[in-house]
Amino acid sequence: MAFDDNTSDAARDSEICTHAFEEHQRYEGAIAPPIYQTSLFTFPTLERFTEVMRDERSHFVYSRGLNPTVKLLEDKLAALERGEMAKAFASGMGAISATMMTLLDQGDHVLLVNQAYGPTRQLLEQMARFGVSFSETGGSRGEVEAAVRDNTRLIYIESPSSMRMALADLDGIAELARSRGILTAIDNTWATPLYQKPLTHGIDLTLHTLSKYIGGHSDLVGGVVVGRRELVAPIFEHGHQLLGAALSPHSAFLALRGLRTLPIRMRQHQANVLEVIRYLATQPSVTGLHHPCLATGEAAAWAERQLSGHAGLLSFEIVDPSYVRIAGFIDTLRVFRIGVSWGGYESLAISQRQPDDTGPALIRLAIGLEDVQSLLDDLERAFRTLQ
Repeated sequence: MAFDDNTSDAARDSEICTHAFEEHQRYEGAIAPPIYQTSLFTFPTLERFTEVMRDERSHFVYSRGLNPTVKLLEDKLAALERGEMAKAFASGMGAISATMMTLLDQGDHVLLVNQAYGPTRQLLEQMARFGVSFSETGGSRGEVEAAVRDNTRLIYIESPSSMRMALADLDGIAELARSRGILTAIDNTWATPLYQKPLTHGIDLTLHTLSKYIGGHSDLVGGVVVGRRELVAPIFEHGHQLLGAALSPHSAFLALRGLRTLPIRMRQHQANVLEVIRYLATQPSVTGLHHPCLATGEAAAWAERQLSGHAGLLSFEIVDPSYVRIAGFIDTLRVFRIGVSWGGYESLAISQRQPDDTGPALIRLAIGLEDVQSLLDDLERAFRTLQ
């Protein structure tokens, strides 16, 4: 796959999502690549089998390792992120777990930047049994520098984060980490590879849950890690192969299908979320609104430098954010459904507020692909319950 030096990122990404790495002549001219729904691959001679087994991770032997459908997805995702290699997993947590299990040793420290995904923190809490520690900090270079320890092995970032949409200074953190010999990784699910390319800002590894925008239809679970071959290959060997969180060929096919419409869907998610944000900004009951397009100060500079577009996830606070009021608001919604995850075609609403009025007093909305006026009408009806 070759591109002219003048090819824009958007045009290059569109070609990767739709046609790149696909060899239709091998598929009898089929426009959709086949699903290689097989557990194993056979060989014409024992000599060839013996030869292949010496380098199993470069050949199709057993679908826990390489599978042609999964490999096509990995090639596309690596190209989208401008990485050398990608490895797909059965879930986002499969990718995160394999990465941390491979990179971390007893005595290592992980620095989490911004509010980490809950199961990521739970994984690190479990890894404390094996002598791995972690702490948390904000997204500026200064905050990270102050929080780094002598034994910090990995700086793990969420930017934007998935509850408060907090941003981090990727260039500054990457530069600091390189100067200290520390690895960096980012959960890039919010932005997708279309709207943020952390590897081009010096981050070592980027991870996604394929269940969100990449899949786009809320019908698959998967994950991926992308980066330099020297980092991803050991994750493949020690994390993927030994932990066994292999992405199924059918799920890979669904993710490939999702990629074909990802650029178009992300444009619509962006258009819808900006309309919703404009509406929420007019509501007297809203006391705080969180989305990268609203960033101020140094965070606004990070957004300008790092993000080329905006996804449909946002959160906000209301006046007197009791559980009863938040539940009344969310339960009134009809177009927005109540459920975890995000990034699909459907709009969702959740809150982590608890009945005893503990927990974050945020309402999180995932803005889907419905007609935006239907979403605004639904929100208007819910806001009337707060008056």
